[in-house]
Amino acid sequence: MKQRRTSLKDLADELGVSIATVSRALRNSHEVGDDMKRKVKELAMKLNYRPNPFAQSLRKEAPRVIGVIVPNLVTHYYAAVLDGIEDFASRAGYSVISANSHESCEMEKRAIDNFISMHVEGIIACLAQDTVDYTHFEQLYEMGIPVVFFARTCLPEKFSQVVGNGDEAAQIATCHLIETGSKRIAFVGGPNHLDMVRRRKHGYLEALRQKGLPIERDLVICDKIDFDVARQATIKLLQNENRPDAILAFNDIVTYAAFDAIKECGLSIPDDVAIIGFTDGDSAAFVTPKLSAIMDQAHVQGNKSCELLMRNINGDQTIYKEIVPMILKIRESSEKH
Repeated sequence: MKQRRTSLKDLADELGVSIATVSRALRNSHEVGDDMKRKVKELAMKLNYRPNPFAQSLRKEAPRVIGVIVPNLVTHYYAAVLDGIEDFASRAGYSVISANSHESCEMEKRAIDNFISMHVEGIIACLAQDTVDYTHFEQLYEMGIPVVFFARTCLPEKFSQVVGNGDEAAQIATCHLIETGSKRIAFVGGPNHLDMVRRRKHGYLEALRQKGLPIERDLVICDKIDFDVARQATIKLLQNENRPDAILAFNDIVTYAAFDAIKECGLSIPDDVAIIGFTDGDSAAFVTPKLSAIMDQAHVQGNKSCELLMRNINGDQTIYKEIVPMILKIRESSEKH
């Protein structure tokens, strides 16, 4: 059975005192003796009691709030997802508080701890790239706090998720590169433990198999999601004697890092090195040459994530997996002349 959040009434019932006594003890009121204060605080710690600052400040009615955790709020993708979440939440009468994990598991845990203390009604999250232990999310499940994941997910048997069809999109994009003259296609991705990376890499590999091209390990780079790391990895690839003549890039950070690396090496896009990246950003159409891109439909993903969270908050215990189709937009960077 899931645990529910401990209330003042739970503490009062356990100790056989009034709610007012418990409240005064937690506030260190002089109206309560030291022994009772000690008992109340020890029990509160044991039962993981968290005060609700909203309820305390408003007394009558706490605002309806959900929390959102993203790995990197400054990228277009996460900003667009958050916009989609806020759009749906406001129509449902909810406010949104967002936290940026900065791709750090520790900051992700801290954000969750803050959200629990704030008594948010539910949480939407995308995993930080270095999160490999999901204990903090299992705690939310045990506490009965609704959670929905998007993009990078975990614990699919416990939580609903919204993802793109990254495997199919990557396969279609890689086939396009092959059909337009590319023969040695590299995949520049992120950490292998992320399901989002695995899906997109799988699609890339399936396209190579489908078209009868060899799978070369040295053309598959899965490292930290970081502009400088991806840029240096791409430069190293392109400095090889037998360099790739095309790149499929995992997300917007990696895409623009690879784009910059190709130009840094004095190579022409797309004739020397073609490129397609996963990115929703408007800037894809404004760089030179215009960038072929796999568009995530990030705003739709945000809307759908919030819709599933609202269903859960309203009592629907079904575990959903929603797949939002991606859109391949062919521009100038992928077809060799």
